[in-house]
Amino acid sequence: MSEPQGVGDNEALEELLGFIREARGFDFTGYKRSTLGRRIHKRMTDVGIRSYLDYQDLLETNADEFGALFNTILINVTSFFRDPEAWAFLQHEVVPELLAALAPDQEIRVWSAGCSSGEEAFSLVVMFAEALGVEECLRRVKIYATDVDEEALREARSGLYPPKSLELLSADLREKYFEQNGAQFSFRPDLRRRVIFGRHDITRDAPISRLDLLVCRNTLMYFNVEAQTQIVDRFHFALRPSGFLFLGKAEMLLNDAERFAVVNMRQRVFRRRVGDTVVPYQPAPLKIRSGAGIELHSVARTRQLRDLVLDAGPAPSIALDGDGTVMVVNSQTRIQFGLTATDIGRPFQDLEISYRPVELRSLIDQSTHERRTLRVNRVERRVGEDVQYFDILIQPLSWPSGLHAGTMISFTDVTVATQLKAEVKRIREDLETAYEELQSTNEELETTNEELQSSIEELETTNEELQSTNEELETTNEELQSGNEELETMNEEMRIRTDELDEARAFLEAVLTSIAAGVVVLDKDLKVRSWNRGAVDLWGLRADEVLEEPFFELDFGLPTDALLPVVQRCLETRKRSGPIPVEALSRIGRSITCDVFFSPFDGHNGGVVLMMEESRSDAPE
Repeated sequence: MSEPQGVGDNEALEELLGFIREARGFDFTGYKRSTLGRRIHKRMTDVGIRSYLDYQDLLETNADEFGALFNTILINVTSFFRDPEAWAFLQHEVVPELLAALAPDQEIRVWSAGCSSGEEAFSLVVMFAEALGVEECLRRVKIYATDVDEEALREARSGLYPPKSLELLSADLREKYFEQNGAQFSFRPDLRRRVIFGRHDITRDAPISRLDLLVCRNTLMYFNVEAQTQIVDRFHFALRPSGFLFLGKAEMLLNDAERFAVVNMRQRVFRRRVGDTVVPYQPAPLKIRSGAGIELHSVARTRQLRDLVLDAGPAPSIALDGDGTVMVVNSQTRIQFGLTATDIGRPFQDLEISYRPVELRSLIDQSTHERRTLRVNRVERRVGEDVQYFDILIQPLSWPSGLHAGTMISFTDVTVATQLKAEVKRIREDLETAYEELQSTNEELETTNEELQSSIEELETTNEELQSTNEELETTNEELQSGNEELETMNEEMRIRTDELDEARAFLEAVLTSIAAGVVVLDKDLKVRSWNRGAVDLWGLRADEVLEEPFFELDFGLPTDALLPVVQRCLETRKRSGPIPVEALSRIGRSITCDVFFSPFDGHNGGVVLMMEESRSDAPE
């Protein structure tokens, strides 16, 4: 299966990810592009679409396709006590040390980030119940289980699992913590209520705080380096000093030795160091010493300093005289708007900045006429694919006598603030939408105790400032690799057989070529299938002239009509016959007597082999 590649496809993929983020709130920008591209392209292949743009059109017209796409991207792979050796270390080494460091009545807070369908969260409950006892576990342990996949969370909240999911558990644990419910098994209800499930995005949402243990296994490996760094920062904030971090086999913290100590590298267990703080960097004050021997007149120095201050101003500024001629263009203006020193002295109306991104000429006239400062807020300016926003201040300048002296135009970059406002607005709308959905969900879930419990968990999750998380757990290329190996094996076998066939064909051609007599092979339809060199020498016709041609329609000096009954009899009886002497003309027009032998041909659905040679009595000596 080929995958889209190239700069154009990469840009189209980024546009598709942006559309998904805006349409459904799933932000995949921190994921590795190779993984995302492979998974999205798999779904595109399933629906028969080749380009990202066409697939975006499908998403816009078919809302149900989002669900199929997310199920393809968010592959949830989990099980109870996955990697038993790592869980055994956690249970026998980490948990006793964790409990010993806490007061007997102190709450134990655990976060299962990327809980998928809940097996990992319930494994944690079983582990603490075995260590503390069920009653103590009910009293002290609180486990937050989060994911970004709503479908997986619904499955986790039900606490129902098929018998196959419990195969790794011992019979005692299955009997103690699970109850049979029809064809499935449900997790013990009282312990089930110690797990709070909720939606949370570890790349964007605020982390749960004051944790004793944070479990996030084989999730970081699907994010790029920048996203991983942000996630680890959140994990560091979430853990208490000396809190434990339990990662997956494919993940490590090699660059965080100052913040995390290694408990067991093989099992990927780390611990937040006590007293680790970040000291903010404070640059030393800058000292400037004027050059020796430079003497400037005080007035000239003052004017020069004023010009330097204006040129070094943090905001782009342009000064015009009373006639609208450009007098000053500071360095920020030159950088932001591409103006140069040669633009000084030109009429402002001749410059592009006078009418783009906003019409300034009429505003300058209005400011001059009304003698007041005008402000234009959040003017949009596009530079390639980037968008900038400026607040523009148009301020008239007057001489001490009160006469109009000129105009100062200042540009304040408010891009970040504008984008933040738009983001706040979008988040507020998302929150309102989420609140409405939550209200609707609460109304629907009021009918049963389980639905009410789910509603309470959503509220607790909101109080802890988290939504659910997305876990794209480890997926491997074993099946693809196995298929590739089988394909390579088949290709090798075909190559060997092709070589054998070529060798056999070459051998057969060499045999036919070495026979001095003319050998002609006819198929069951009496068409020429083979015409050796002896036949060429005898009758003068090349092989390419007679192959696939009806033998008894050829004109080459041999009266073939006399041979037709014998050939048909050979086809019917499948017996050899001959020689049959036939008077013929050779390729040089000499009269000869040709002895013809007939043999049945068993290959290619039957046929006849004719061997023709000049009678020995006629052959020249």
